[in-house]
Amino acid sequence: MVNHSLDCSYTSQNHEVNNNYSSENERHISNSVPIFSASFFPPIQYFARLYAAKKILIEAYENYQKKSYHNRYMIYGANGIIPLSVPVEKGVNAKQLIKDVRIAYCSHWNENHWKTLESTYSSSPYFLYYEDEIRKIFMHKHIFLFDLNIASIVAVEKCLEIKTDIHLTKKYYPAGYYENDFRDLIHPKRDNCDDKNLVEVKYHQVFGHKYGFVPNLSILDLLFNKGPETELVLRAMTNYTNVLCATQ
Repeated sequence: MVNHSLDCSYTSQNHEVNNNYSSENERHISNSVPIFSASFFPPIQYFARLYAAKKILIEAYENYQKKSYHNRYMIYGANGIIPLSVPVEKGVNAKQLIKDVRIAYCSHWNENHWKTLESTYSSSPYFLYYEDEIRKIFMHKHIFLFDLNIASIVAVEKCLEIKTDIHLTKKYYPAGYYENDFRDLIHPKRDNCDDKNLVEVKYHQVFGHKYGFVPNLSILDLLFNKGPETELVLRAMTNYTNVLCATQ
């Protein structure tokens, strides 16, 4: 079994992932605590739900899913949406646990992704402000996809000075066990309007004047465009009840 001790390069005194708690402590975590899949620079929907919670669980024992947010994220470029994927080593199958999936670096994807982010967001209001912190995630060659994903989430929390108590699961419980289960709800094939009581909040995007507003991109799009005001957007998205996603 792989021992995932989180790298101190993406933890800090105030942003620490509690992946070493005992099985006894795990049983005391309520099934009402929101649970999420481990995603790489997750979509805004993910962070809106995370922001509204004081404590969350991240699933370490679900199977890796191709074409999911496990290794896929989307940004907004000069020609529209740019889907980016973190390549994994060959031989990964549908029954491999997400925590055991290894990253492939033969294509230098991390350097290429960073260059794409630079060319896309260099003119955004806050790219330079957060550049160093985000760049660290791409330049540190994590072995496992799961560790990379957790690092990306912790890095964004650090940028925004968000303090969420993050725990990693020690075993898998199927759908229906958790009251607030976002593992399957937050997925590229699902419309974020399926997430009830989540409101679409528009914000300025670098290329919005060309193609209009594009919702639910990677949290990086919101971070680079709105900076500290990212929190205001996230709060507004979950600050209403019984409201359908805005369509205007």
